[in-house]
Amino acid sequence: MIKLYHCMSARSFRPLWMLEELGVPYELVMLPFPPRVLQRAYLDVNPLGTIPLLINGQTRMTESAAICQYLCAVHAPTPLQVEPHDHEFGAYLNYLHFGEATLTFPQTLVLRYSRFEPEHRRQPSVAEDYAKWFLARLRSLEPLLTKRAFLCADRFTAADVSVGYALMLAQHLGLSAQFTPAVTAYWERLQERNAYMRALQAQEAAALAQGVSTVPAPDTR
Repeated sequence: MIKLYHCMSARSFRPLWMLEELGVPYELVMLPFPPRVLQRAYLDVNPLGTIPLLINGQTRMTESAAICQYLCAVHAPTPLQVEPHDHEFGAYLNYLHFGEATLTFPQTLVLRYSRFEPEHRRQPSVAEDYAKWFLARLRSLEPLLTKRAFLCADRFTAADVSVGYALMLAQHLGLSAQFTPAVTAYWERLQERNAYMRALQAQEAAALAQGVSTVPAPDTR
């Protein structure tokens, strides 16, 4: 069975959401955030100390967008992936990685310089600049989402999971009020998905059962 190491609402929510979309059995191991500090034994399992960690037989993966791609591939055929022969295959891969590399990365710097650094090392101007950086790049989705319900292939795919998590993180950071109208409507659609709601419920139930805080982890891995 697939085992997923996860912190509440952190990047590991992407593969958790994917597992629920696919209907695949899994074991969810909840960790306090940051696990490399608060649960040092985790370093024996993942020397990076980061989440997610997905284990499936001999496969071990730590990159959330890559895990989404992997889960689609090993459980194909599934409408959650776009096949190479489809003319939107490139767009699918681009948005799958856009969610992490372009939209989540700047938010981790917002977190670092507004919340995580000691008071004397915090830099509000840096946090503000990276929040603007994120929002500017997010606005690039507005023209597309005024015409489409989802990012590519005229259906919900793993690319929407990847970008959707970046929107989830932005909501936790208080940035969602600055979403453009079509992005706001898109985020509302994503939150209505049954698998998204099941993933929220699964992480909370597992956290309570395993004695881990249910407060969302501010995600810098």
